[in-house]
Amino acid sequence: MKAVRGTRDLLPPETALWNHIEATARAVFARYNFGEIRTPVFEDTGLYARGVGEETDIVSKEMYTWEDRARAQSEKAQSLTLRPENTAGVVRAYIEHKLGETGQLQKLYYMGPQFRRERPQKGRYRQFSQIGAEVIGPVSAGSESPLRDAEVLEMLATLLDELGITGWTLEINSVGSAADRVRYNEALRAALAPVAPQLCEDCQRRAVTNPLRVLDCKVPADQAIIETLPRIADSLDEDSLAHFAAVTTALDAAQVPYTRNHRLVRGLDYYTRTTFEFTHNGLGAQNALLGGGRYDGLSEAIGGPKAPGIGFAMGEDRLVLTLLAQESATKQVLADAYIAPLGDARDAAALARVNAAGLALARELRHTGLYIELGDGSFRLKKSFETADKTARAIVILGEDEIKSGILTVKTFSTGVQTKVPRAELATFLAE
Repeated sequence: MKAVRGTRDLLPPETALWNHIEATARAVFARYNFGEIRTPVFEDTGLYARGVGEETDIVSKEMYTWEDRARAQSEKAQSLTLRPENTAGVVRAYIEHKLGETGQLQKLYYMGPQFRRERPQKGRYRQFSQIGAEVIGPVSAGSESPLRDAEVLEMLATLLDELGITGWTLEINSVGSAADRVRYNEALRAALAPVAPQLCEDCQRRAVTNPLRVLDCKVPADQAIIETLPRIADSLDEDSLAHFAAVTTALDAAQVPYTRNHRLVRGLDYYTRTTFEFTHNGLGAQNALLGGGRYDGLSEAIGGPKAPGIGFAMGEDRLVLTLLAQESATKQVLADAYIAPLGDARDAAALARVNAAGLALARELRHTGLYIELGDGSFRLKKSFETADKTARAIVILGEDEIKSGILTVKTFSTGVQTKVPRAELATFLAE
């Protein structure tokens, strides 16, 4: 048996890097007053059809959907879907729990698995983990303010910097209001009509059903034609232009660098006004680290009150690949020390004594915050050293003599120096 295609196991020591990313994200989000939300991994299929958009690739081709058995003959089977993204679920929870009635902005973050039936490739899996956040609330709480957009972007710049990711680029655009998009879609459909037959099969379909999605196309042969299409900036009304100008003014004030990408529309129908992506050259052709945007009509689309919002999602796989590519992360995470009990495998009582002493010492050191790996008294000294060299920064020898004297031998692998250390001073020595 093997893991299903498009999934995989995460193993130590790589999981330590994942934990580091998540801990850093939690710390940054807390400083910006975000709280964690945890939504179910499957929802009613209608949530995504109405919220994400039936003509998006996610809904039309990539979702894992099934009919849940009816519990009684009188009941209709419910269509359920493993979540392909988390924003719709967060907005559903916002509506269901009447969070808008607080009158306050809801600043919510999440971490967890998402599921899409995509072609597996480097950094893309059918089960993948995302970190994301949403700012949503009533208009009276300032949820429509361009300052919210700029603050989210500034927070993301801070997070990437604190993770040690260098060389990122922020690309931003405005896709305007719902009315702006109607105008732009009409202009785009007219421009696509004579050239659609020259485009890829997906774009020929999109030219009719959802012209905006043509701008997402990554097929190299289509790019020259796409570059000639009208720009959405030419279809924005005064309010949308002013909103975008206010976002860029705030980013300039915070000294967050960005570039304008006129083709950046993102792949989901609920986006309005500001859309953005952070990219990194270390990821190759699929260079997006994370992305998001504003979704001022999503709550109403799934039956809720007016609740403008903005959010983002980042794939943890992409962050891990970026950190490893720029060598700012070490895959092997070493323990502070390896305790090597030394006993006589032929003497069960003596072996039990040194192993028990080893466990007691490990507990003592771990309670001071040190990372400790514990060996076994049945190991030969050579095996203990070989194992310790692979897993820890130092080895602590603990035999019968050391137990009696309270003086332990510590070898630090980086220097090769052996030191006699009193047990009472061992934790301080290892920490230093």
